[in-house]
Amino acid sequence: MLRVNRRILTLLAALIPVLVLGVVGSAVTVPFVALGPGPTFNTLGDVEGKQVVDVRGATVDPTAGNLNMTTVSVRDGLNIFEAFVLWADGRYGLVPRSEVYPPGVPRDQIDKSNEQDFKDSEDNAELAALHYLKYPTTVRLRTVAEDGPANGVLRKGDVLVSVGGKPVATATDVVDAVKATKPDTVVPMVIRRDGVEQTVEVKVGARPDDNSKGYLGVTPEEVPQGPLDVTFNLADIGGPSAGLMFSLALIDKLSPGQLNGGKFVAGTGTIDPTGKVGPIGGIQYKMIAAREAGAETFLVPADNCNEARQRIPDGLKLVKVETLTGAVQSLGDLNSGRDTVSCG
Repeated sequence: MLRVNRRILTLLAALIPVLVLGVVGSAVTVPFVALGPGPTFNTLGDVEGKQVVDVRGATVDPTAGNLNMTTVSVRDGLNIFEAFVLWADGRYGLVPRSEVYPPGVPRDQIDKSNEQDFKDSEDNAELAALHYLKYPTTVRLRTVAEDGPANGVLRKGDVLVSVGGKPVATATDVVDAVKATKPDTVVPMVIRRDGVEQTVEVKVGARPDDNSKGYLGVTPEEVPQGPLDVTFNLADIGGPSAGLMFSLALIDKLSPGQLNGGKFVAGTGTIDPTGKVGPIGGIQYKMIAAREAGAETFLVPADNCNEARQRIPDGLKLVKVETLTGAVQSLGDLNSGRDTVSCG
């Protein structure tokens, strides 16, 4: 009996640390989040019955194949066991939680910021594509502040033709013209309201953050001239990194031929209205997601090349891009069998 009791005690002594470790490992969260490959979406295709890039008011050229945008998944609230399993998987990486969710910043505020970044990327992608296609645009007022100097003279929806005698073609033209005007100066502006051109005068105020610069209290935006209407139909996505692929999809739909040659191309990158492609985060996870989805070519922002080449998924060709024009040219080179500039 004594020998049996000793065996039981020995067994319990061995099991207790295991049980404690199990409880601690499953109950204690770690100050890390796991980054990994997220969903990919074909910008030439549809989601839930809607075109990802929906074009109305213009003839849409037939497209084929894929121009996939890519995302990074974020897993939060990990316990010790979960963090270890994801790290050992090889497809995920652990980073301090503070890098993704800064301390002291409410989660909903971070989500709203990411949503706004995504909306801005859609606007920039449209403008970059229209500029590439030399599609005519106009400058329209998105908002007029109720407490701004222009309130009562300018209205939301007014099209700006000139400011201070200088024609405006972009939203930046308007901002620069007003900034260069001294406060309390009366500036003539030609606007188009309800299809009729008229001249109005606005007394420029002082910028709240710099009394030496002019301020109107308006938000100008560049929009297509004519009936063209572009809608991006992806929900619950945040960040600016879809810009490049949205632009390419729009160009593909509004120009003859197929940019991708009907093949499976994926990529990532921010874009500004001039067509400059910028770097993004999580490039390695996006490449994994693209390859697992079937991509054979991946468009990489030039500033991400060093990171991207460190871990290239088998069978994935990396193409370095710096501008929208360069991306279109590289896709044309691929379709023609010519060499492209590679990260690898």
